[in-house]
Amino acid sequence: MANGIPNGIPNGRPDDGLFFDILIIGAGISGINAAYRIQTEGPADTTYAILERRSSLGGTWDLFRYPGIRSDSDIFTFGFPWYPWKHKSTLASGDQIKAYMTQAAQSQGIDHHILYDHSVVSANWSSADKNWELQVAVAGRDQPATFRARFVLLGTGYYDYEKPLETEIPGIDRFAGKVIHPQFWPKDYDYTNKNVVIIGSGATAVTLLPAMAETAKHVTMLQRSPGYIFSLPSNGLITALLFAVLPAAAAHYLSRMFWLVTGHLRTWFCRTWPGLAKIVIRRATQRQLPPHIPWDPHFRPRYNPWEQRFCACVDGDFFAALRSGKADVATGTIRTVTADAIELNPGGSVAALRPDVIVTATGLRLRFGGGIAFRVDGGPPVRWCDRFAWRSAMLQDVPNLLFLTGYEAASWTLGADVSARLLVRVLRRMRETGAQVAVPRVRAPMPEKSMMSLTSTYLKNVREVLPKGGTGVWAPKTNYFADMARARWGSLDADLEFS
Repeated sequence: MANGIPNGIPNGRPDDGLFFDILIIGAGISGINAAYRIQTEGPADTTYAILERRSSLGGTWDLFRYPGIRSDSDIFTFGFPWYPWKHKSTLASGDQIKAYMTQAAQSQGIDHHILYDHSVVSANWSSADKNWELQVAVAGRDQPATFRARFVLLGTGYYDYEKPLETEIPGIDRFAGKVIHPQFWPKDYDYTNKNVVIIGSGATAVTLLPAMAETAKHVTMLQRSPGYIFSLPSNGLITALLFAVLPAAAAHYLSRMFWLVTGHLRTWFCRTWPGLAKIVIRRATQRQLPPHIPWDPHFRPRYNPWEQRFCACVDGDFFAALRSGKADVATGTIRTVTADAIELNPGGSVAALRPDVIVTATGLRLRFGGGIAFRVDGGPPVRWCDRFAWRSAMLQDVPNLLFLTGYEAASWTLGADVSARLLVRVLRRMRETGAQVAVPRVRAPMPEKSMMSLTSTYLKNVREVLPKGGTGVWAPKTNYFADMARARWGSLDADLEFS
């Protein structure tokens, strides 16, 4: 690194108005994967840089530091298809994922293209110049730097890094103990021998409970309503067998295919036969519960499987913590929080809880585009929710802008890779034809669809945040195999205008 400019990027200072073919915003798992696709499959001599607002790569896996943090997707489909996972575990911890991403980026020289502590404030498309102009706040500088690019790629995810989902908890301000949101976990916080209540029932709560129960005096997960929790082995039998008898590269490829197919089949089964799926899940849950914790009301969701995302627990660690006596589940709604207690409304499984620490695992606040103000020719800021998404990757009437989105019922990275493969095809088409601009155009009226169909609480305002889905090339992503085939070999001419 020299003067803040990585090796491989033209010399100069950030405020010199550096010009690139592509600027990737975000050095998370989606942005790093896109950089690899650009390097290996994009037009020759394509220049790019990655602008990362934090001081390290990793995105989610650099931000979240709460106890037990891990992926709830298998690492073989969540990880990079081009950089094999070298550990035996199927569900990886946050630290393992961060280290894996760092190694993967270094292996391809992608790390030399990352500019850290560069936060994009605004972006304006100039039709006259046929490029984007980005204003970027740089740590240690009083004035924003100007970057220009022919194409902008958003790897900013779908939630707000600075502000969690605000859920009204009556009286929470009166609580005299510690209140923590997992998104902003205090460094080195010691909860040894403390009574902890985790408010929430999603993946974060299911992860926190067994991790905190190891040293806390007692941990209770307080849920308004239950969700589906399913145990997955840390080392699957099929995966272990493949790695035992095959070379690592072949074993990794076949493990990825195995998890892709089985994940798709599980989701299809649950959505096709929800009644039967409920029976299977109920029996598996009841086998793991201790005698004093009933399945109803604590593990009987009010919705069908995959109407909300499943919560995975590694080797049944969530249920093991319940059986140990150091953890419990309470179901009910909060009447109020006092200085030393959480009082529940009548009808709850308990009348009150008396924690030393409250963890508000109440979800993520949706935000799209990283909070960046995008404009076209100096016009008003683009409202994502007012526009359709072409192949769930490009925005209606906005030139040379592509965003990376994943799947709600599978690994996020799978969907992001679909969009990255689509990007390199668009770039190659532009290079071959001499086009400088690619912009999606809606040719005819169509019904609107939500980009996400799950009913989770944090997705209730999805139509107010994310772009709209439609029909045909405007339909949301639903199936990795079909979506990847369309991205790699489908038509680029349907409703995409090149000039």
